Amino acid sequence: MVNALIPAEWLALAPTLVLALTAMVLFVFDSISPRSTNRPALAGIAAIGAIVSLAIAVWFAVAGTGSENADAGYDLWFVVGESQAGAGAINLFGGQMVVDQMALFFMIVVAVVTAMVAIASYDYMAGHTYQAEYYSLLLLAATGMSTMAAANSLVTIFLALELASLPSYALVSILKTNRGSVEAGLKYFLIGAFSSAIFVFGISLVYGVTGHLQLEAIADVVTGEAEPGSGHDVSEMGGLLGLGLLMLIGGFAYKTSSVPFHFWAPEAYEGAPAPISAFLSSASKAAGFVILFRVFTTAFPLEATAEIIGLEWTHAFIILAIATMTVGNFAAATQENVKRMLAYSSVGHAGYALIGLAGLTVDGGELVLGAAMMHLLVYGFMNTGAFLFVALAEYWGVGRTFEDYNGLATRAPVACAALAVFMFSLAGIPPFGGFWSKYFLFTGSLEAASANPAMLIVAATLVINSALSLYYYSRLVKAVWIDDPVSGVDRDFGGSPTGLYAAIVFAAVMTLVLLPGFGPVADLAIDAASAVVVS
Repeated sequence: MVNALIPAEWLALAPTLVLALTAMVLFVFDSISPRSTNRPALAGIAAIGAIVSLAIAVWFAVAGTGSENADAGYDLWFVVGESQAGAGAINLFGGQMVVDQMALFFMIVVAVVTAMVAIASYDYMAGHTYQAEYYSLLLLAATGMSTMAAANSLVTIFLALELASLPSYALVSILKTNRGSVEAGLKYFLIGAFSSAIFVFGISLVYGVTGHLQLEAIADVVTGEAEPGSGHDVSEMGGLLGLGLLMLIGGFAYKTSSVPFHFWAPEAYEGAPAPISAFLSSASKAAGFVILFRVFTTAFPLEATAEIIGLEWTHAFIILAIATMTVGNFAAATQENVKRMLAYSSVGHAGYALIGLAGLTVDGGELVLGAAMMHLLVYGFMNTGAFLFVALAEYWGVGRTFEDYNGLATRAPVACAALAVFMFSLAGIPPFGGFWSKYFLFTGSLEAASANPAMLIVAATLVINSALSLYYYSRLVKAVWIDDPVSGVDRDFGGSPTGLYAAIVFAAVMTLVLLPGFGPVADLAIDAASAVVVS
């Protein structure tokens, strides 16, 4: 009955559509009461929409929607139809979008980060104008990021990327009376426009060589299983295709804040409201990586592409991963501003995730790609929680340097205990969730080294940078728990913001729970990686 009323493809995209519908509800609420500052209603609508999207995405993933091994009796028949059960990825709109385990995995990441940010913003945005606009833009950006997870064509990827980016520019600069926020938004916009131009140019070159935009169609041309739509011999245009791939990598590097397109991240994260910094550094980064993973594993098979351009594209990601890890961590170690330290730390973690593509080989690489996906999920909790702690400090009027954070544990022991969990998890110390994801990245790198010895350098770089990160993460823990407050500074802060506390504690609990419960996460990530690598 449901399928007769609503097309199956719309229901398969339910996690994304719920976010879009929630944004529309917020727009309607604002149009009815444009001067409303009803924070409970606005934050509640945004949080409920994100939680519903999360619940649906988790339900779909557990049921095996879009998986080759889905149980026909348990698959969501009312969503995809019984004929789809166990049939693998669900192609929608002529292959322009796809719902598979990888798409659902990253829809979960986007939804859970959006929910935490919406709840935390209830307190943080108190007293600020543009309340309804803030939550509407947040949900619109989340819609774009969730759409990126299912995008299966270069044109839908670009449209989803812009849907995620345009609201993000406004969110960064939404504190209109704060010069730093406006300046950060302008810088973010200018660098974003430049990188979008590079990305579109790369798309045009790929289209010019292959005559297609849909990822599987591009792969068919590259492997010689189909004639190029442009009617020429692809093997004779390796240079042009290689240049197109390089420009695509540049566009993705911006979205994932990878070197050398990382300069916007410290500026944007420092000037933006802290919950938006958490949103961009976690959900936006995950969305950037899902399209990066999908494009290169699906559209450009490693061996066939190497024969055309004369070089395996994994070499570019090896260089990018090493440079991004190293630059991010060494820059973070020199910061005195806590927010900028976390921003550069975010750059370093982009380098860890890049190992997922650097470690792919002709024979596979499911473990290392799955490990990168695991890391992005764990990172969504621990990094979001770290930035939300900064939001709590900003809410209380605490300064931005390490010294300003001295002795905060005497005022907020629960939040500071959560901060310690985030910091040690980001460093990859057991028994926290970040340990397992880095462990799988390391073992995956060693496994890939049998086919590509350069991965030994990547594995060594991962260990060295993780050790370095422990220095600046523990420095913040030391400041809040051990160092005495600066003399003359009043520590009698007002109130205990419920929303911020709830989001921080939830993120800390999930960071702890993920280590003993990492089995299902690892299975889902590796299954999703296996599907795209094999295909």
